[in-house]
Amino acid sequence: MASVPLLSSSPVFSSPSLPRRNSRVVSCSSIPARRNASLQRRDLVLLGMASSLFLSGPSSDLLAVVISEQDAKMNMFADDTNAYSYLYPIELPNKSPFKWVVSRKPERYSSAAPLSPNARQRIVSERVDITHNSVISVSIGPPNSRFLTSNDKSTWKAGDVADSVLSDKSALVTGQRMVESSILDAHSDNLEGEPYWYYEYIVRKSPTINVQEPNLFRHNLAVTAERDGYLYSLNASTLSKQWDQIGPFIEQAVASFRLIPPTENYVPPFKDPWRFW
Repeated sequence: MASVPLLSSSPVFSSPSLPRRNSRVVSCSSIPARRNASLQRRDLVLLGMASSLFLSGPSSDLLAVVISEQDAKMNMFADDTNAYSYLYPIELPNKSPFKWVVSRKPERYSSAAPLSPNARQRIVSERVDITHNSVISVSIGPPNSRFLTSNDKSTWKAGDVADSVLSDKSALVTGQRMVESSILDAHSDNLEGEPYWYYEYIVRKSPTINVQEPNLFRHNLAVTAERDGYLYSLNASTLSKQWDQIGPFIEQAVASFRLIPPTENYVPPFKDPWRFW
């Protein structure tokens, strides 16, 4: 896979609050004790209350539960149509708020927007913050047999899962995509008996009106889990030059992603593939 040079000599995950490359990405409820901004007991109780509210209460796209940390504020988002949840940042340590706009409301796989002409992988929800150039999206798609040759997900390697997802996100052919993007790290973790595959990558993009540098990259963190024969992936990104500021909160969002127990509102991806509403 072609390598894309980093914009600086600082190591990936340079913030002391984040795990270094080749270390495990951990869930927000088990962040290492060495972090100065570790969750307090009160925050863990709130997180448990949030999960209980979603599982026992009426279905809702957005839970109005705020998880406060010493250095951040996070909201919990839960999509009962596709049965997943994650935390996303709503305020930086300096009290600067994120101004998220929901660019794609949660919807079933059959009606979701495809990421490439083959329509295998589709975005089922997305939120964008223009102020901080950040995007958090969730996509669903079947495994790509070119990279994941076995049906036994316990044998899948994180790098192969990353290639499977990224290859179906791009309209480019595989060789061109590998030149455009570069995977920096890929590893897996077992959470509640299910494998989750984490990967970090950068994507070369054209200069924007706000950022004119020729070497412009989007720094991405992603996590993928499998259910019902489909890959569920959360991807969070920001501009590379903003990584030191926004990266820690992107990491928390990715680490918090979970497939949750389906409710009666859950629509599996294979159900009514012809339906577009």
